[in-house]
Amino acid sequence: MGLATRKIPMRKDVLTNEMYPKREMVRIVKDKDGIISIDPTGKKSGRGAYVGLDPDAVKEAKSKKVLDKVFSHSVPEEFYDELFEFVDHQKARMDLFGDLSKKH
Repeated sequence: MGLATRKIPMRKDVLTNEMYPKREMVRIVKDKDGIISIDPTGKKSGRGAYVGLDPDAVKEAKSKKVLDKVFSHSVPEEFYDELFEFVDHQKARMDLFGDLSKKH
């Protein structure tokens, strides 16, 4: 018997339209009150979108107001800055430690 291969859940990065493994992405959610926030757990209710761990894509998204279009809602500039910091931090962790969610 061979090892069972598990399907890796993939999600589309709303900033680049590229597909990546879900665990290598950050979920952003707009709740029923229209508040947009980072969802590190992936469990908040609301309209979700995923972004990859690419700080440069976040910078470009800020200048083009990409998330405003994705959520059909005005996204504060501070949120883009917060997202940049979060993505930059997560990317650094991934580069340093590899995929933290894998169990050995």
